[in-house]
Amino acid sequence: MSGIITITLNPAIDKSTTVPRLVPERKLQCSHPVFEPGGGGVNVARAIIQLGGNARAIYLAGGHPGKFFDALLNAEGVPAVSVPIAGNTRENLIVTDIADNAQYRLDMPGPAVDAYEWQHLLEVIRGIGQVDYIVASGSLAPGVPPDIFASFSAIAALKGARFVVDTSREALKQALREGAYLVKPNIRELAGFAGKDMLNTEEIVEVAQQIIRKNQCEVVVVSMGETGAMLITDSMAVKIPAPRVQRVSTVGAGDSMMAGIVYSLSAGRDILEAAQFGVACGTAATLNPGTALCKKEDAQRLFEEIHQTQSFTISR
Repeated sequence: MSGIITITLNPAIDKSTTVPRLVPERKLQCSHPVFEPGGGGVNVARAIIQLGGNARAIYLAGGHPGKFFDALLNAEGVPAVSVPIAGNTRENLIVTDIADNAQYRLDMPGPAVDAYEWQHLLEVIRGIGQVDYIVASGSLAPGVPPDIFASFSAIAALKGARFVVDTSREALKQALREGAYLVKPNIRELAGFAGKDMLNTEEIVEVAQQIIRKNQCEVVVVSMGETGAMLITDSMAVKIPAPRVQRVSTVGAGDSMMAGIVYSLSAGRDILEAAQFGVACGTAATLNPGTALCKKEDAQRLFEEIHQTQSFTISR
């Protein structure tokens, strides 16, 4: 199995609970909270470990919440490098209203990160030895410049590693400016490159292949939520439908998808099978409550279903 590191600039402790019914201006009785370490790259590493792979999570963390975050990750057996910052690691709240089966996701702002702190993180990444995949996933913390994603790309190139990106807005543009192996935007994020709000199927393929032909990346996997994903390279455009399931929570589905893709590629699968397994992992994550990620047995079962179902090649 190839070496994988993940990078998270704005991690969070995800606290999940339920209430019988969400009612304003009343004291509500909550269930016992569940605490989990979260954030894009951290979740990708956690999911890869759950799938049976090897990954190391590198992230910024600070204060007492940061120490608790470290402990939560250690309890899951995830190899990690915690880069210290002065601010407190953020905490998010996920509340499920049982009566309406509705989930409310309250994301808190992250702590401010100064130049010394994010530059220290870059030095930590440069100091890591052999690595085959560098996965940068999630949002920017306040104070971290978007062009840090271009720095990640440059480091990956020096190490001969494949750079994989799941972010948005200016950070995604900066990553593509320097170049990546694979990016995973949703439709709206991809539409931003064409100056549009949304794209139809043909436009998705056209915009993605324009990016590829500019040598900004080799692979685009467009996340399409519960309908699946589109895999686009310079030579193929394939729609991968997601299996129909009873969804409990969508938190962590995108990170599970990314984990499935990278895990599969590191195990030697081709890009189509890797994307199919990614869709299976993303779908598997929706079977679980709160912020729980995909389970290996669910992912494998759903992958077999996807693999036996014909994906749709899109002609242009």
